[in-house]
Amino acid sequence: MRDDETGTWWQQVSGKAISGPLAGQILQPVNMDELTFALWRAEYPAGTVLMPVSNYETKYEASNWEQQYTRLPVVLNFSKTPLTMRTIVVGVELNGSSRAYPLDVVLHQSPIQDEVGGVRVLIAVGPDNKSIRAFRTQIDGKNLELFKQVDANSWSLIDPATHGQWNFQGCPTMNMAGMRCLEQVPVLRDYWFDWRQYHPSTSVYLH
Repeated sequence: MRDDETGTWWQQVSGKAISGPLAGQILQPVNMDELTFALWRAEYPAGTVLMPVSNYETKYEASNWEQQYTRLPVVLNFSKTPLTMRTIVVGVELNGSSRAYPLDVVLHQSPIQDEVGGVRVLIAVGPDNKSIRAFRTQIDGKNLELFKQVDANSWSLIDPATHGQWNFQGCPTMNMAGMRCLEQVPVLRDYWFDWRQYHPSTSVYLH
């Protein structure tokens, strides 16, 4: 990415300036969710939507741009790694360690309880079976063993030891007097070749 003000070029994923007057500077990341619109609207009914600017609509990518790009060759090649270059992964980075979870594995095994950088984490697919979030599974020094419970009207993570329940926002829903919300962990859904380029020491979850 290039900014018009200084002409500096920035890496898209890391936010680091790699060329220009601000080389070496790093943009402060803002955590984000990649949710389906239906789930986002349910959680934030008063939210607003960024609409296309009519004067520039012809410059936007086509709605099927991702399908078009999958047919193009990539400039990187990590042939000795366990994943193909365009495998979609869910990446987690904590305490200087990183781990990639193939999307197909996450969708099939959710919720996944694991450890990254010495931190116990849980990666879960939401009630729409598409959106993905990750949470720390330790509260006040206590490690939680969380399992998914789904019925006709609700989605929740349950802790058999306390019978407590958390929703997909990580907040307690019942039997949780005085309990706090789970701390959300940033995740990045990305192509393997891109994640691997920015995280050369990453491990891969292949259970």
